[in-house]
Amino acid sequence: MKKWLVNFGMVAGLLSLAACNSGADTIVQSKSGDITKEEFYNELKAQGGDKVLKQMVETMLLEKEFNVTDKEIDTKVNDYKEQFGGEEGLQQALVENGIGDEKAFRKLVERELLAQKATTDGVDVSEEEIKKEFEDKYKEEIKASHILVTDEKTAKEVKERSDKGEDFAELASEYSIDPSSKDNGGDLGYIRKGMMVPEFDSAVFSLEVNKVSDPVETQYGYHIIKVTDKKANTFEDKKDVIKEELKFAKANSIHTVISNLQKEADITIKDKELEDVLETPQQSEME
Repeated sequence: MKKWLVNFGMVAGLLSLAACNSGADTIVQSKSGDITKEEFYNELKAQGGDKVLKQMVETMLLEKEFNVTDKEIDTKVNDYKEQFGGEEGLQQALVENGIGDEKAFRKLVERELLAQKATTDGVDVSEEEIKKEFEDKYKEEIKASHILVTDEKTAKEVKERSDKGEDFAELASEYSIDPSSKDNGGDLGYIRKGMMVPEFDSAVFSLEVNKVSDPVETQYGYHIIKVTDKKANTFEDKKDVIKEELKFAKANSIHTVISNLQKEADITIKDKELEDVLETPQQSEME
């Protein structure tokens, strides 16, 4: 997501400037001199006009073929809020990436959904594939917390203190180096098989509720893991989610989709300095 935000931040800023200055030929007057619309346009081009134009064309092509509703955008925005721990967490992420305007963020989400629809258009997923994925990964989910430390000695110390009855959440706050969970008692939420690295995955799915693991070494350090809940899912509850994830796994390349749409649209760019922007081997602005 961060890459989307960074790219969109630059483009949204330039487009906003362009939109706000579409009036007279002279857009700035002062005793020191004037700035004309042409000078402003040329400066915009110099500061990323190729990316702006490329993004605008790609969005135009996708909006012609696919439709994203306000309800779909609302749902996706709420998904991001949950991902970042609520409204405050999301707003912080947007500010950090230069997106402080809700309208701009919703436009970003719309572009993301357009790209998703374009790349999964015509992709089929069978009932058998969905059932297999459910049995392998979704049948059971485990709610877990962890304390991540850098060395085995500290990990053993944490485990010993936990075994003596000290509060796991307080130990997480004191010891854990995981910034995303340490201030939340080490809470990782619900985990399904395959979400974590293999060593962590194996350990967490072997624990009973309210049990704490011995130190588990992964590429990130040493983990002390506590399982706080287990839940069994039904196939019907997870069917749609699994179907969408499998479709994304089979998705077409956005570069291929955009390239085909460009050919069908027979696009002509009249600015000579930008006329080759769609032909250069750049990564798609929708990726």
